[in-house]
This record gives sequence, C-alpha cells and structure tokens, in this order.
Amino acid sequence: MDQQVLVDENFPLFSKSRKPSKKHLSAAPTATATTTAATKDINFNSQHLGKSDDTVLDSTNPSTFTELGLAEWAVKTCKELAMRKPRQVQLHCIPKILDGSHVLGIDETGSGKTAAFALPILHRLGEHPFGVFALVLTPTRELAYQLAEQFRALGSSLHVRIAVVVGGMDKLEQAKILTSRPHVVIATPGRIKVLLEDSPDIPPVFSRTKFLVLDEADRVLDVGFQEDLKLIFQCLPESRQNLFFSATTTSNLQKLHERYQDKLYVYEAYQGLKTVETLKQQIIFVPNKVKEVYLMHILSKMEDMGIRSTIVFFSTCRDCHRLSLMLEVLDQEAAALYSFKSQTHRLEALHQFKSGKASILLATDVASRGLDIPTVDLVINYDVPRFPRDYVHRVGRTARAGRGGLAVSIVTQNDVNLIHEVEALIERQLELVEYKENEVLTLMKKVFSAKNVAEMKMLDDGFEKKAEERKKQKLKMLAEKGLLKKESKKRKRNKGIKKGGEENREEVEMLPDKKGSLNRKSVKGR
Repeated sequence: MDQQVLVDENFPLFSKSRKPSKKHLSAAPTATATTTAATKDINFNSQHLGKSDDTVLDSTNPSTFTELGLAEWAVKTCKELAMRKPRQVQLHCIPKILDGSHVLGIDETGSGKTAAFALPILHRLGEHPFGVFALVLTPTRELAYQLAEQFRALGSSLHVRIAVVVGGMDKLEQAKILTSRPHVVIATPGRIKVLLEDSPDIPPVFSRTKFLVLDEADRVLDVGFQEDLKLIFQCLPESRQNLFFSATTTSNLQKLHERYQDKLYVYEAYQGLKTVETLKQQIIFVPNKVKEVYLMHILSKMEDMGIRSTIVFFSTCRDCHRLSLMLEVLDQEAAALYSFKSQTHRLEALHQFKSGKASILLATDVASRGLDIPTVDLVINYDVPRFPRDYVHRVGRTARAGRGGLAVSIVTQNDVNLIHEVEALIERQLELVEYKENEVLTLMKKVFSAKNVAEMKMLDDGFEKKAEERKKQKLKMLAEKGLLKKESKKRKRNKGIKKGGEENREEVEMLPDKKGSLNRKSVKGR
C-alpha cells in the first residue's frame, strides 16, 4: 500500500521549460542497466548511472576528495571531520554538481548524501560568496536543524552564514535574518512560503540564488507541499542549479526527467525499499491490552542487552505523550518528540537524546526521516506503521553506515496484515521472538498504575481539547490548499483495497495459534 500521491501535471517543477537553456550540459554515456527492480522503475534517458552492491570503481575514476575537484580547504575540512575517502554517492554526484548539472541522487539512508550536495555548494560559495547563494528545502523542522549543523561543520573554514527557517519560531525575526542575506537558507516549504507572501522584502533576497536543493525529495515533492513549492519556485531564478536527493525513488522523482530531459544527471543506488543486512529485525506478538507492559519490559532490559539508546515510534501524538508521562511517573529518563510540542521543546528533546542525557526518545514519524544519530542501537515500533514505507524509514534510524542494530515491532492481532505487507516490501521474514510471560507481567500493576496517573494528567492539561483544535486547524489548512478532495479520494481508494482484501482476512486471522502467538517458528526472548 503506497501513500504516494502524484502532483498536478501543471506543477511548475514538472512542466516543460518554455525557454531552452542557453548553457549546454554535455550528456555522459548511459551506463549499462542494473538488474535491480529500481532500475526498471526509473527509465530515464538522461545521464544515468545504476549501481549494484558490488560496484568497484576502476583506477581511472577519482577516489579521494582532492580528485573530485574540491578546493584545498574543503579537502582539509573533510580530513578534520574524519571523512577519509568519498562515499559512492559523493564520488559520482560531486563532480557533476561542480560541472553545473542538475543532479538527482538516490541512495540509502546514512550513505553520505548531505555531504554530496553540501561540499560542492560550499566550494562554489567560496569562489563567489554572496547571499542567498543556496536554498535547501526539507520536510521536517528537525532535519532542517541537522542539515544546518552539517553545513556549518563542512563550511567552518568559510565562516558560512546559515539561516534555519521553520515553523514554530518568530516570523518577524526570521524575516529580519533573511533580509540580512545569509549564504545558505535551510527551510521547510510552509514557513518560507508564508514569509514570501507576508513581506515584499523577502522575494528579492532569492533573486540571485544559485542552488535549490530538495532533501528527502520524495517527501518534499508530495502533494502536501505542492502549493508552497509553486510560490517558492516563482521567486527563484530560472538559471539556478537544481539538486534532488532522496533515500527512495517515487513516481514524482521519475517525472523529473520530463522536466530536465538530458540536463539531469541521475545517480541511483536504490534497490527498492530494503533494510540493511546489519539490522536484526524482530517482532513480538502480544494482546493489545498489555502493549505498554511489554514496552516497559523491553526498555528495562536495555542495559542487560548492551543497548546505549533507543527510539520508540508511535503512530499518534496522543500515545507518544501518554507514554512519556508514564515513563515520568516510573522515574525513567526519556525525551519526547512530536508535533504537539513547541519547536523549542522539540529541539531540546532532540538535544537531550543526542547528548546522551536521555537514553530513550519517544517519537512520532517526525523523527523517522533523515535524522542521523550514530549511537541508536534499538528501534521499537510501539505501533506498526500503516504504510510499509514508513517501517523502512523508522528502522533506518539504527544500523547506519555499516553499523549493527536491532528493530523490534510490537504486533497485536490487528497488525498481522500490516506486518505481512512490510515483509513483502522488504522481501524478508521478520524473526518472531517470545518473552517470558510471567516475567513480563510482574510489571503489570506498576505500569497500569502509571497509565492511570498519565491519563489523569492529560485530562487536567486539556490534551484532548488541544488535539481537537489542532485537527480543526489542519483540516482548515488542507481546505485552503484544496487538498481535502484528494485526501477523500485517497481514503476511498484505501477503503476499496481493504474491502477487496476481506476474502483474505479469514486466512490471515488464522495465523495466530491458541496461545495468541503467530503461527511461525519463534525464538525465545531474553
């Protein structure tokens, strides 16, 4: 089940340019197609390089940052940051960006995509420094701040001025910062659009921008950002260089070829939505009423398992908030990250987790994309995500850059279909483990007591009322963007799929055995 919604055919990014580009960009010979399914999905006639896991560069290709054509200061910075040699996405994309090509880079999470576009942008900035030199758009606030940190680190020799423009912060202060023309602006589409509309002084700031970057491009090009992007693109010069980077390929990314034809260089290491081999993936099958008890049991075993830090993913802000209150009652240090929190509190939670002050991060899917926290050893899916794609992004927070990791999903009777969809997507069967029930249930009284206290606190704080108000605001925003109809059609389509699958439900529900476990060979838990 795919949550991808295609954008309007008249969307400016995909509509064909009326003016032919004056600058001729030479096309590289098309590489031999790989045997991966992803290569079949992206049928570009542009400069395209497929890559399989056993790709080996020959001796004529660059193998150091110096050979990529980067300035001496950039090479020195890479060494200082312990970046000993370029990663594959950097080897192939940096020279093309320096040559002036539009670039689409698709590679797995943790592959070094940020440096692949940040280094050449900073290289060019060093040659002709002015602001705003580059605009980077990203789908989440937390990812925007992370990108800013990485740009600052890579551009430390240049004393680069960076502005982060996201929701939840003071708009007047952000407008003031933009009019000072920082070198690089990293923003979420919604907030930058508001500033462009509200102040006539802001659009001219971007009149000379050389680079537009869409990070997590598959998300940024989703229909929810369509109206925002239309206005943003109108304020950017046509001569800009466009860079698109993503961990996954989508139909929207395929459409980029129609827009740029032979002017787009494509580097694709995408082999479908897969999880890495170094990630151990497990599921535990539990009754819905004791999900919290099993979660607390797993968290209590972190030290015994040698787990330094854990991210627990929830599907709703309500559950995330409730579990954070429960852990507070149980004197367990944890940080919580979800959209109901102010931006200041969200950044504080992320800092607590990254610094090691809190070893547990409770989060919704705002933390499932792009965030690079090297010490995450365990990811727990308290809720199995509705869309298999989200599972891959969630568990991608661990086992990054060749390291090992563990992902545990708590599965109830209602989640069996979803787990099968995940397994079909990643082409891998998840390992079923069992915990000693008697040991787990010793926590029941304590956990249920904490749950009662947490729910009372939520009533006192008026959480449900705030949630209802936020829901109304979201619906109003969707209506203003003209997206309610599209969302409605999407729901109908999903309902149709669900209805069509009713005949298979009986067979699926037969999977659990009499003890309430999945009918699959299981492994005893710790």
